[in-house]
Amino acid sequence: MYGDEPDGQGQGPEEGRAYVELVGGPLDGLLLDVTGWPPQEVVDGALLMSDHGRFGPGGRSDYEPAGGGCGDVGRFVWRGDVP
Repeated sequence: MYGDEPDGQGQGPEEGRAYVELVGGPLDGLLLDVTGWPPQEVVDGALLMSDHGRFGPGGRSDYEPAGGGCGDVGRFVWRGDVP
């Protein structure tokens, strides 16, 4: 993910890579690199490890494509945290 380092060094999208923007929740504003993901996985969304979510270290944040899996795959929207 890009944008999660405090110093911001070396951060930013790289040409030729595919990203989705994370919207809401503990990872809001970060970019998730989905380069090489099978199309179905991008449509399904992702459970992402997050030290900043409700369940702290080891917890996961649930993100799915805006529009519930059939809309804007350029953005994943936060749906909640899980242990």
